[in-house]
Amino acid sequence: MTTSGTWKVGRLAEAAGLTVRTLHHWDTIGLLVPSRRTAGGHREYAEEDLVRLYQILALRGLGLPLESVASCLDAGVDPARVLGDHLAGVEASIAALGALRERLVRLRDELSAERAPTTTALLDAVRAATGAGPASERTLGRHLDDGRIQVLRDRAAALGPAAYYLLEVEWPELYRRAERLRAAGTPPADPEVRRLVDRLDELGALFSGGDAGVSAGVRAAWHDDPAAMSGDPDAPVDDWRELADYLDRARGGTR
Repeated sequence: MTTSGTWKVGRLAEAAGLTVRTLHHWDTIGLLVPSRRTAGGHREYAEEDLVRLYQILALRGLGLPLESVASCLDAGVDPARVLGDHLAGVEASIAALGALRERLVRLRDELSAERAPTTTALLDAVRAATGAGPASERTLGRHLDDGRIQVLRDRAAALGPAAYYLLEVEWPELYRRAERLRAAGTPPADPEVRRLVDRLDELGALFSGGDAGVSAGVRAAWHDDPAAMSGDPDAPVDDWRELADYLDRARGGTR
């Protein structure tokens, strides 16, 4: 650290357990650009740069690639807040599974004792067996069979916490950027639009395992009911479908 309260690149790399080459690369791609430079052009990192460095390392620690990290930070995401949201979701899932376990145990005991189960217990079991759940899952169920839905679940589980960032942060941010470009009249064949499409397709392959049928089914579900898939009951169906067509034209390289 210098007397002015800034960090030279070598000292910061050593303190963060990184290489100077890594910090140089992150500067080049715009991920972590030092706030100051000396008269001789040497990098100097200020306190706000260290805050961003912490966020980068926290997101990288979840297994996110650099492009995803950049999207999260550009969207103004606080890793601590998103981790808190993820933790709350996990705890809610644990609570729901615990309640389901109790219902199934009660039903099993009633059947084992050759007693007629209560109507409530039977309805609970029916809901559990049919998978009546979130609107997004019901929408996906209209376009994917059980095996392919399980593929999505397994792939997301394998990604761990990174899946939350990719699905809840980066994916929506990519669509928001694409919608801004579409609304501004940017041609679908524009290189920036094509880069967004490429990243969207990379994420699709990540969660589908490369199964074209899964990818097609997910896209069909979004066309079918964007409000359910996005979790936004006010999602404009017409705007979503226009955006989907716009992205498909970008995939085909048409204007």
